[in-house]
Amino acid sequence: MKIYNIIHKTVLIFSILPVLCLGQINKKDYEMPFRDPDLAINLRVNDLIHRLTIEEKISQMQNNATAINRLGIPGYNWWNECLHGVGRSGHKVTVFPQAIAMAATFNPGAIEREGDIISNEARGIYNKAVAEGKGIKQYQGITFWSPNINIFRDPRWGRGQETYGEDPYLTSAIAQSFVKGLQGNDSLRLKTSACAKHYAVHSGPEFGRHTFDVTVSTYDLWDTYLPAFQDLVLNSKVSGVMCAYNRYQGQPCCGNDLLMNDILRKKWGFSGYVTSDCGAIDDFYKNHKTHLDKASAAADAVLHGTDLDCGTEAYTSLIDAVKKGLISEADIDNSLRRLFTIRFRLGMFDPIEKDPYSKIPYSILEAPSHKQHALQLARESIVLLKNKNQILPLKSSVKKILIIGPNAHDEEVQLGNYNGIPSQIITPLLGMNNCSKQQIIHIDGLSRTEKADNSLIEKIVKAAKKVDVVIYVGGISPKLEGEEGDAGKELLDGFKGGDRTTIALPKAQTDVMKQVKSIGTPIIFICMSGSAISFEWEANNADAILQAWYGGQAAGTAIADILFGKYNPSAHLPITFYKNDSDLPDFENYSMSNRTYKYFTKKPLYPFGFGLSYTSFTYKWKQKPRSSYTIKDTFLECRFITRNVGKYDGEEVAQAYIHYPQKGMQRLPIKELRYFKKSAIRKNKEVEFHIRIPINHLQKWNEKLGIIEVPKGRYNISIGSHSNDKQIEAAFYIN
Repeated sequence: MKIYNIIHKTVLIFSILPVLCLGQINKKDYEMPFRDPDLAINLRVNDLIHRLTIEEKISQMQNNATAINRLGIPGYNWWNECLHGVGRSGHKVTVFPQAIAMAATFNPGAIEREGDIISNEARGIYNKAVAEGKGIKQYQGITFWSPNINIFRDPRWGRGQETYGEDPYLTSAIAQSFVKGLQGNDSLRLKTSACAKHYAVHSGPEFGRHTFDVTVSTYDLWDTYLPAFQDLVLNSKVSGVMCAYNRYQGQPCCGNDLLMNDILRKKWGFSGYVTSDCGAIDDFYKNHKTHLDKASAAADAVLHGTDLDCGTEAYTSLIDAVKKGLISEADIDNSLRRLFTIRFRLGMFDPIEKDPYSKIPYSILEAPSHKQHALQLARESIVLLKNKNQILPLKSSVKKILIIGPNAHDEEVQLGNYNGIPSQIITPLLGMNNCSKQQIIHIDGLSRTEKADNSLIEKIVKAAKKVDVVIYVGGISPKLEGEEGDAGKELLDGFKGGDRTTIALPKAQTDVMKQVKSIGTPIIFICMSGSAISFEWEANNADAILQAWYGGQAAGTAIADILFGKYNPSAHLPITFYKNDSDLPDFENYSMSNRTYKYFTKKPLYPFGFGLSYTSFTYKWKQKPRSSYTIKDTFLECRFITRNVGKYDGEEVAQAYIHYPQKGMQRLPIKELRYFKKSAIRKNKEVEFHIRIPINHLQKWNEKLGIIEVPKGRYNISIGSHSNDKQIEAAFYIN
């Protein structure tokens, strides 16, 4: 009997030991410690993992995590989208301008507000789904696979519209604000979870993404492809990262020694979760042929820190991988800890009364303030590229307007991709009809790519002779440019599988505008696209040009507000507009040589950062930078004054570029954006700007020495309204 009692007590002690280690549990309220919201998250996570079988653990490592009914854990789908509004949810939501247009605002504060609005609407949808008690299905959840912070290195890439442009500094600034808006200000609790994608060195072409092997110099890796990821991980504490489809230096990105182990997990100390792009682990053995089978691919991905498989095959073989000794259950647990930590931070296992975000109502969707912000961002995203003889804003003498073009009244085109659906979409035609006192004439039927028939051309020319101005709304569409499988399904000249084979505006559109130009009626060209278009004829012959991107639900109102002077344009290009295809290197070549404003040596059609206003600004120094610095100095510091000398109140995006020493064998940027700020300046008023650039932010990888260092030599800082604008400048040395 004594022996029995001793054994019984011993078993009892060991059975309650996990609970005792978790702290004091009020067992009356919480039968299982992981349910106790007052416990530390790591203790709750460990308790939950301790209760799972190996099969249950693996079921939680796939994007469609199954329910575990015996523990009361509902099913949850990790795959959700919010590129520029809650995407694909089936609910009516606020749709903001496409990501590339968000970058054109050069307004991080407004983008943070957008992220906050999106997270509110997402919580409203999620809370409704939770209340219905049917589990969280795809696109109903709060783990978002946004933002896309790949560098838009080549304008032919169809998914470039999802990015914040070609510059790592601007990309980082916009992305950090977006992530802050999505995740909230609580260091522990997440409002929603953001995910930086696609890690890394990933920007087309779409048709080869499942087999492509990228090799770039260490310099380009750290100068171009990694900075935004580094900033989001270290500064914004982004909670998720998505690894890319392609290989990098022979290894798939989701199983890459350098990218995943050495840099992301060790050097940056990333503790959040990593998801594969969808089907990327299957690519290991199906397309890259780097692994023999599902088990070896899945084990290798997990060992490299890919916690979640967006797919249906690879991670189902993890049980076999454990049995074969390719991976241990402890390795599985490491991934589970990261995954469940995110879900606990999101409050998924807390009582509703303990989660402050559970009170966000479904009725918040499409709130009036949300719609107003979508309109404001659309206004701020439209770039005025040309304004001959100040034809814009349109004068009262303009009585009749002819509107033509394939994008004049196409609701779908302005929503971009990875989009939600709003209750109301205002096209350019509707926007001009709503805002104008002029007589609006619209002729439909023009194609983006197909030549117009003679009868339609005759009708347009006849109407153009009787109006004061013709507005052509053209460009391309998300059906032509976008992700593999979503765009480019038609075989058309100039397009291939979502990418473009030429950056030229389709000839059919230019031909129509030439006909209008021939009769002498002024023509305004509005280009809607997600990428840089080469429209050399239009740049020389149109009277005004607006780059309007895919402007979201309120794009038409925003365009009309600019045309009729209700809003003074303030956007600037986040990408270089090249003159023609001959300016572009091989699409598959990932070297940054002669790419983007930082390394491009020719004259562009429109430079990075370019954007006109209806008013004019001047710049003058108040305090120049010192003439010399050492690498031990903390900041380069200077002050300047920008004055509005025009006739209108306006907003100016002041931009400062560092010009690096150009000597020796080391490749350095020709120039590099290192400061920008958007400010409203009333006419005849001025604003003072204060620049403080950390000296160590000028570090570059020295290929010869194999080190990161601040290059020594003569630098220049130029300040103006775009990358080629040197309104004021000063030289300085770093010794």
